[in-house]
Amino acid sequence: MACCRKIKLFRATKIALLSSVQQIERVHYRAPGTLLRYCSSSSANENVSRYPVPPKKDLPYDIVEVMEEVETKSGFLPNVFKALSHRPEEFRAFFSYYNALMNKETGNLSKADRELIVVATSAHNHCLYCVISHSALHRIYSKKPNLADQVAVNYSTADLGPREHAMLDFALTVCRSENVTEQHFQALEEHGLDREDAWDIAAIAAFFAMSNRLAHLTDMRPNAEFYNMGRLPRDKGGKGEKAKGGSG
Repeated sequence: MACCRKIKLFRATKIALLSSVQQIERVHYRAPGTLLRYCSSSSANENVSRYPVPPKKDLPYDIVEVMEEVETKSGFLPNVFKALSHRPEEFRAFFSYYNALMNKETGNLSKADRELIVVATSAHNHCLYCVISHSALHRIYSKKPNLADQVAVNYSTADLGPREHAMLDFALTVCRSENVTEQHFQALEEHGLDREDAWDIAAIAAFFAMSNRLAHLTDMRPNAEFYNMGRLPRDKGGKGEKAKGGSG
């Protein structure tokens, strides 16, 4: 009975996760007939993680289902899925909380806002994987090809508006484990962000502090596909960025 509840919960997580993948799919066009590989951009000898990545045949069905659907829709499988599959229970918990934070439909934070928080805090934590992968997602959501690069180097000099500055100031306060005061909440409120938004900002910063450290532990590296994703406009035929997932 508990097993059934677990699978049902993870299926709901999968639905939310795939909504993000659909955004990647729109940018990372996959040509008809392109062959998909489980390792996507990773060559057979590339190290995805310091820890063993289980073969699909040894993974639980629900996790394989998620991984295959993500790869089918996006054209490649992000390395975070491979690395975390080393521990299936934690894989499920990680992506369940990820979806609760990054794909929620309530509050005043856009998906681009959420990705920018990840970029800024992950840069502070020197996490290559999260900076590169979430910069790609920010470019897709925001349609701004340069902003995430600026934020990754120094958000205080980036081309941000006052609202975004206040948001990232709060995120970095949490990221650095500094005391949160009423002044921090007031600064957000001056830009239309309430206390529930503050919770969202803090939770994203806190969750990715964990994610950054897991990436350091495993020596997780970004897929090659992430680097150019969202930088080039698609043409009217939908083929501005040709797929790299099938050709490596």
